[in-house]
Amino acid sequence: MNEKKQRQAERFYLFLAAIFIASLVGSNLIFQKFFFFQPLGFLASLGVEGSWVDYRFEVSVGLLPYPITFLVTDLISEIYGRRKADRVVFAGVIASLFTLGLVSIADVVPATSWSPIGDEVFHNVFGLTGVAVFASMLAYLSAQFVDIRIFHFWKRLTKGRKLWLRNNLSTIPSQFIDTLMVLGLLCSVGAIDWSLFPVLFMNGFLYKVLVALIDTPFFYLTSGLAKRHFGLRLDEELG
Repeated sequence: MNEKKQRQAERFYLFLAAIFIASLVGSNLIFQKFFFFQPLGFLASLGVEGSWVDYRFEVSVGLLPYPITFLVTDLISEIYGRRKADRVVFAGVIASLFTLGLVSIADVVPATSWSPIGDEVFHNVFGLTGVAVFASMLAYLSAQFVDIRIFHFWKRLTKGRKLWLRNNLSTIPSQFIDTLMVLGLLCSVGAIDWSLFPVLFMNGFLYKVLVALIDTPFFYLTSGLAKRHFGLRLDEELG
């Protein structure tokens, strides 16, 4: 690969890493708001009936960016290899811990009398960030390393073929581990009531599986274009 494409490969890696870190940090900051949506609700307007049509996902807004992190590590694993994917995971830990420090300091310092956001409001929004980051980091490290290793297991087994298989068979088990661990830890420290665990676990895991299936075409398109541009064979990585 010539020098120009080498620089392009480095810039693309930095771009993916930036998206990964922003998604991870953002999900930890906004997790306290919960929302609902009905993915099949439009069928009701067409006269279709059934409990599955009316099913509502009730999940944290933190889950909106979080599945992107698994898509990005799969892309980095596919194009750059396992070591580069591991580096991004560790960079995400450092960024999250640094953000936790900033938020903790901001929560402790007293607000002025004219501050648009007072101490109480700020604490209500960001007060549980430390708990969220702790729970998220343990779950995130476990799930991401499982995801990366399962991904490369299937890549070796299929000799670089069947992208959809390794993308989904690595992401879905790791998302199960992540959802189980983060909710279990948040419930254990009292951030979320245990009575909500079953419905939040089912909704969170199903949502992540749904996103994993939806992002498969994007994984195919992005990895395919990148490999073609950098002149990589089907099972080759930039390293």
